[in-house]
Amino acid sequence: MDSAVCAALAARDYDAHALHFSYGQRTEARELKSAQAVAESVGIHDFLPLQMGLFRRIGGSALTDQAIAVPEASANEVIGASIPVTYVPFRNAHFLSAAVSWAEVIGAKQIFIGAVEQDSSGYPDCRPQYYEAFQRLIQLGTRNGDIQIITPLIHLKKSEIVRLGLELRAPFHLTWSCYSGEDEACGVCESCALRLRAFREAGLEDPITYAGMSRN
Repeated sequence: MDSAVCAALAARDYDAHALHFSYGQRTEARELKSAQAVAESVGIHDFLPLQMGLFRRIGGSALTDQAIAVPEASANEVIGASIPVTYVPFRNAHFLSAAVSWAEVIGAKQIFIGAVEQDSSGYPDCRPQYYEAFQRLIQLGTRNGDIQIITPLIHLKKSEIVRLGLELRAPFHLTWSCYSGEDEACGVCESCALRLRAFREAGLEDPITYAGMSRN
């Protein structure tokens, strides 16, 4: 959802190219299908899917390690109060590194990423300081040092992202946020819970289908 809104913003203002990462996550095939559809819908110029096998081999996350169950969102614990088992260790650094490499090749000067700090699962690689530090790495480690990381959603609440997506005509019906389901979203993992709450707070109906939920 966040990535789709971010892509819509980038495509509105730039000749945008998109990267998608299949990194061994449980919903790998479903996410790729969604990313391709979103890219086509918002007018992405070029779509580059990449395979990254290291996270499945490393393990340590419920998203990439079948031995670790994806937890249901707790009714009592605040989401984001602690780092959950769905955190993929240092994942966004790998994503950004690949994006910077491609940006240097094609001459792109901005890299958009849909990281969100508020109303999120509490991942440490979604904090503003993380991207400020990575910006310094780009300045030191690239040919011209002038590629910028853009995090347009990082300070927004999820409901605000939904409203922004509505203004941008972002294709929410094509997006996929669930950590475990591929035919239907489970509706109970933290990602589903955050998404459902965001649409509810925005006064809108989520257009995707959830397991066991009526669409009345």
